[in-house]
Amino acid sequence: MEQNIFFFLKNKKNTHYLYGNLSFGEGLRIFRESGFTATPVIDYQGHYLGSVTEGDFLYYITDHPHITHEQISTVEISELVRDGFMPAVPFNISMSELFNRSLEQNYVPVVDDRNIFIGIVTRKTIISYLMTHHSADLSPYQNALQKKDAGPQKLNPIFTLR
Repeated sequence: MEQNIFFFLKNKKNTHYLYGNLSFGEGLRIFRESGFTATPVIDYQGHYLGSVTEGDFLYYITDHPHITHEQISTVEISELVRDGFMPAVPFNISMSELFNRSLEQNYVPVVDDRNIFIGIVTRKTIISYLMTHHSADLSPYQNALQKKDAGPQKLNPIFTLR
């Protein structure tokens, strides 16, 4: 049976995210309490705006060295979102493309056909699935890792995605 994105999706109500119009200070406080290093940003209509990281807060401060506490309190989280960083994928993306995207991002934001944020697919979820359902396919890789003294080995791809 071929899986679809909904098999891996952590839906919006179970996902940590920030609203784009939160102030810098509010966003930073919530961000720190969550313990995450990156989080999606949405508007009040639910549209995905992008993602922010811990570094985005730091870079904003270092890029604006003369900003005062009063000025920074007027900065909205949406101003920290970088163009093209962690782009969302449509819910009907192919599994191959989803897996490829997860190689470059800790999570992949998912939107519907109106760009409404519906959740994320984490790299951890994908790896856990592959480890559970394709563990026999991983044995050549595990054996190669255990042979510390062995020379380079050619390994075949473990998964064929449609």
